[in-house]
Amino acid sequence: MTEPTPAIESVQDIRMRRRNQAERRFKLYGQLAIGIAISFLAVLLISIGLRATSAFSNHVLILDLPPAEFSDPASLDVTDLNLAVRAELLSTFPELADDRIERADLYALSPRLAVLPVLRSLQSRDSAPQAPVLARLAMSDDVDLYLKGEIRRHETHLVGPAGRLAQLSTGAYRLSDAGQDNFIAFQDHLAARSAPGQDILISLSGALFELVDTAGASLILTHLAGPVPALGEQESRPVNAIFLNSDSANRLLSNRQVAILILMQDAGMIEKRFNTSLFTNADSTYPELAGAAAAIIGSLFTMLVTAIFAIPVGIFAAIYLEEFAPKSRLTSAIEVNINNLAAVPSIIFGLLGAAVFLNTFGLPRSIPLVGGLVLGLLVLPTIIIASRAALRSVPPSMREAALGLGASRSQAVFHHVLPLAAPGILTGAIIAMARALGETAPLLLIGMVAFVSDVPTSPSDEATVLPVLIYKWFSGSERAWEPMTAAIILILLTILIAMNLIAVLLRRRFERRW
Repeated sequence: MTEPTPAIESVQDIRMRRRNQAERRFKLYGQLAIGIAISFLAVLLISIGLRATSAFSNHVLILDLPPAEFSDPASLDVTDLNLAVRAELLSTFPELADDRIERADLYALSPRLAVLPVLRSLQSRDSAPQAPVLARLAMSDDVDLYLKGEIRRHETHLVGPAGRLAQLSTGAYRLSDAGQDNFIAFQDHLAARSAPGQDILISLSGALFELVDTAGASLILTHLAGPVPALGEQESRPVNAIFLNSDSANRLLSNRQVAILILMQDAGMIEKRFNTSLFTNADSTYPELAGAAAAIIGSLFTMLVTAIFAIPVGIFAAIYLEEFAPKSRLTSAIEVNINNLAAVPSIIFGLLGAAVFLNTFGLPRSIPLVGGLVLGLLVLPTIIIASRAALRSVPPSMREAALGLGASRSQAVFHHVLPLAAPGILTGAIIAMARALGETAPLLLIGMVAFVSDVPTSPSDEATVLPVLIYKWFSGSERAWEPMTAAIILILLTILIAMNLIAVLLRRRFERRW
């Protein structure tokens, strides 16, 4: 019995097999491209989100200020309130009152202008306070980052019982053994955990010392903060070593400031809370006091001007070009130029706005009115193109039916065609507004990068916008600007996503299929 001869693959079968293989490869390449794009987007969003997390919370210093300091709230100013705050701090840390450098370390934990919210609250009162005034003061950006563990972290370990404390000179002390064996173990424990370039603080009975040296069976200490315990035998009180994981030369906070912060935390004087100033304050040169309120309101005013200018002009231009304009060379040239303008770099529109609105018409710089007009020119071609596409998508039978029933050309367009094209026109307008919200370059050229310390109340007030604020904060040299910048990026992305979501919902709600 002979075996069947295998079928010979024809030329058509070979071509079909190759086409199928090519199609599968193309699908695979497309899926890989989409996967790579989604991966990069996810990495970007996660990176920004993680970076911005710390900006949504901050640490505040809590003080009860005596009411006697505020007998006349209406005449208070920043200096008066700062004097009251410093007096309260010195009453909490009286051991730091005699040395100017030590006092400066204490005062530097909170910026001078952190008292502004308390000052406004006191000035709004009709009478002098009768009870202590609770003050929540923003702490400096370096302190805030340190407390969040972003600069350095410290670890605390119990190292053994204390022996005898003796004073060597002003601020210098010697802690002797609490039993020779215990003290050797004490020093061995410190040596095992310490590392080069690392400062160590010693905590004893509510006081904090800096470990300067070990001498025989003694530790040489420098007092930093907290009441010094009575000299002599310490009755084997516990001694804790705080390893700062860095030395003061490579840290923005001194060892004394770290010691003060530790004592403040133990006393409940520091509180971590939601950073409301990020949304309520205007810009500031202090990262801990800066907020995006002026930029958010400025962006809203700018978008309002852009919408009022660009959307009606764009829609009516599209209606005329699509429905009424005669087909001529001039019309074709206008259409081609509109399409080309949509691809012109945005900075060119900034130059145009600066030349026309600032130099020719003499409008002020850095106001939402000018910014909105410039962005309106930028997105006008996009709105015209999207609106024409929406009008063109309406079947000609709608127009013919209206005209056949006796309607005029205008009635057919405005009563029948335009309502049917409205979802597409609205979607294009919202997407164009979203693009305008994210533009930076044209606004830089008209001066909206200026420092603005007040929240604008009208489109003619000096203001800035969110993309420009991102640019400004990102170029800041202090490390605290990094999470602040990431937080503003998240706010801007949230607004952009919301605008695009609205466009999608409107399209699905009113979309009609022919």
